[in-house]
Amino acid sequence: MAFFSSSKTRVYLRKLLCFSIIFCFFPFSSSSSSSSIHNLLVSRGLPAGLLPKEVKSYTLSENGTLEVLLDGPCLTKYENRVFFDSVVRANLTYGSLTGVVGLSQEELFLWLPVKDIIVDDPKSGLILFDIGVAHKQLSLSLFEEPPDCKPQGILKNNVREETGFEAVG
Repeated sequence: MAFFSSSKTRVYLRKLLCFSIIFCFFPFSSSSSSSSIHNLLVSRGLPAGLLPKEVKSYTLSENGTLEVLLDGPCLTKYENRVFFDSVVRANLTYGSLTGVVGLSQEELFLWLPVKDIIVDDPKSGLILFDIGVAHKQLSLSLFEEPPDCKPQGILKNNVREETGFEAVG
């Protein structure tokens, strides 16, 4: 008991106790700039271009919950048009983003929420998008570089027009 009698030791123990309480009740999270989110994706077996250049910041909690903040809602195009909310959330594990919220993909004039994004085998060159009603496989090469993401109205006007069928008379 003589060890705990000095005032320096008591102050040290109080600081240690406070420090321990803070780390027990507040989960570890990291927050970084947009350039490192792309490095994080690559380190977790995902392509850097899954998220646009316009990422302001992100947090990754100890349990793998990823929250990405963008400059604002925006549209970009990979194979089809993709809409990012200003906040995108998902559970990040090696090779996958599951439980995705804040990301939609246009399919046949419908906007469908992306549920999961998975790279099962990087050697296959494919990435799987679960859009609820279907699974869509795309080439990983579409996601090599982070795309530019434009505010909603801008991309709609700049999307290439596809030619349809013409009646022959």
